[in-house]
Amino acid sequence: MDLKDYIRSIKDYPKKGILFRDITTLIKDESAFEATINQIVEKSKKFKVDKIAAIESRGFVFASAVSYILKKPFIMLRKKNKLPADVHSVVFQLEYGTATIEVHKDSISENDSVLIIDDLIATGGTAEAAAKLIEISKGKVAAFIFVINLFDLGGCENLLKNGYKVENLMDFPGH
Repeated sequence: MDLKDYIRSIKDYPKKGILFRDITTLIKDESAFEATINQIVEKSKKFKVDKIAAIESRGFVFASAVSYILKKPFIMLRKKNKLPADVHSVVFQLEYGTATIEVHKDSISENDSVLIIDDLIATGGTAEAAAKLIEISKGKVAAFIFVINLFDLGGCENLLKNGYKVENLMDFPGH
């Protein structure tokens, strides 16, 4: 099964000049979704993993299923003010402005090896912020797994340059 066949590309969304890679067409097909989860599970077996984290919100779709299959705790990395208990926060740069992601302070213990899963990587800013959250929590990033890599935007290369392990299921151009 070629999972690329299940990704819809939408021009000029959410704004002019962007070619949006839509995963909703992949997750609404039970066979494609199952194949995606199975491929992520297989890739995750390359790494020592204590916990699985995902970046809000589409990462939750994939990571929660992988967490269930691997019987590992699931950690949500959420936008600012979405978690009710004490949090660690990281502010990071977006194309136009800044954003903040957070994790509960009690989600990750010292030396926990955490696999971070997300639907897509573009420039890598959000992924780098997620890694910082894990490290602030005294955990270690086992690796990143992305469903889609927008290869011409350089996010995977940036993560690799910073010493992180990175896997992805498919590549698309970002433009």
